[in-house]
Amino acid sequence: MSIDFLPDKPIYQQLIDRILGDIMRGTLAAGEKLPSVREYAVEVGVNANTMQRVYKELEQMEITETRRGQGSFVTEDQKKILALRDEMKEQLVTTFLQSVAAFGFTTDEIVKCLQERGGEHD
Repeated sequence: MSIDFLPDKPIYQQLIDRILGDIMRGTLAAGEKLPSVREYAVEVGVNANTMQRVYKELEQMEITETRRGQGSFVTEDQKKILALRDEMKEQLVTTFLQSVAAFGFTTDEIVKCLQERGGEHD
């Protein structure tokens, strides 16, 4: 299953975001083993070096850990996962608010739109 990558963002960053999303949604559980670098690279259709960089970045973020001879695993530290979730939420909200302001929408317009569409993506 190859992924259609966005042209305006590095592929490795898109893969990091994908894995972080899987962790935050619970698709990848705390303590769960990740596929090997080669397996994941083949699955998403990228070079193994790109996947190696993704895994290295995730480990530097302390979201995953490598166990010698066993592979890479999602952290079991729920506090780190919750902190990541909060950080991502703040980043998304900040980006959203900057976009809203750039287009000149009022807070009332946006709140009304969000309330109207509230349950669409739950």
